[in-house]
Amino acid sequence: MAIRVIIRGRVQGVGYRAWTAREAQARGLNGWVRNRRDGTVESLFAGEADAVRHMLSACRAGPSFAQVTGLEETPAEDPEARGFQTLPTAD
Repeated sequence: MAIRVIIRGRVQGVGYRAWTAREAQARGLNGWVRNRRDGTVESLFAGEADAVRHMLSACRAGPSFAQVTGLEETPAEDPEARGFQTLPTAD
């Protein structure tokens, strides 16, 4: 299962990307996370369906200083690369 998600709220400048990478790696997920210039965080999670669903649930809360106001989920293609990466900011 692979899901692309855009996380809205106070999610930049609060350690959201580092938290996401740690949480995804702990769940054995592949994919990536990055900030977007519009103030959101975008991520792709791929792996076992239960692990992806648990990650999405965790993203609704995020790290302690985040204030998540919404998640936009869309199905995605499983990335060819294994592991979880933090990517540069994108448009």
